[in-house]
Amino acid sequence: MTRALWDDVGQARVYDLEQPRFHGMPIHPTHRPGYHYALHRRHHDTYQPEVNGPRTGASGSMMLMEHSGTHIDALCHQSCGLTLFGGIPTREVETPTGFKKLGIETVPPLLGRGVLLDIAGWKGQERLPPRHSISVDDMKACAAAQNVEVRPGDVLLVRTGYGAIWNKEAEYLDAAGVGKSGTLWAAEQQVVAVAADNMAWDAPDDRDPETGATLFAHVYLLPQKGIYIIENVNLEELARDRCHVFAFIGIPLKFQGATGSPLRPLALA
Repeated sequence: MTRALWDDVGQARVYDLEQPRFHGMPIHPTHRPGYHYALHRRHHDTYQPEVNGPRTGASGSMMLMEHSGTHIDALCHQSCGLTLFGGIPTREVETPTGFKKLGIETVPPLLGRGVLLDIAGWKGQERLPPRHSISVDDMKACAAAQNVEVRPGDVLLVRTGYGAIWNKEAEYLDAAGVGKSGTLWAAEQQVVAVAADNMAWDAPDDRDPETGATLFAHVYLLPQKGIYIIENVNLEELARDRCHVFAFIGIPLKFQGATGSPLRPLALA
């Protein structure tokens, strides 16, 4: 790393975009039970100072669905007509221990320009109405109001305002999301990934009238466009500081053949 780059990084403010993980956090119904952590070894269990001296250790076991908490979807997570991105039939790559292609270990580190469209803030709302569908007109108008441009290779983050109620599962699961027209627009900008402060990026009640598909972005961005989806991000501090353009860092774990991974996304500005 050059001295100039180090100086730039050292002076940047770091925004942590991950939501805390805990038993009882919001979980999509299809991904329950979601998350559980339990202490397996405790400090007092084997404490024998006459044998081992003063040192003790503790460790725990963790059970989680890939798609719980702040996470990123691998391209193998969704198919369209049982076909994955690149025209790969699901039957050729699915195995009991994971996918032979397009698993989360193939997702590169996301290091680049990030853009926040604060839809809730632009509308002057603490958060959007429950299950509201964000349109392409909303996305364009918000970008114009913020004086930002979404460019090829960007990570596009959309704020609904629901990240502020991460500890209220029932309300959070009713969050607003991005509608079909907004998703199509995001893909047209050739972004590398999209993210939102809700459970699925998509608006939960939307159904594509042409295909009958729910969660349109999941059937379009992942298997047809190769664009990653990041869910359950915390955008409150970015919005508070009106930080709309920043350096984005997001690095998935290398679970071989897995359909997703927990993520600790950061914004540097």
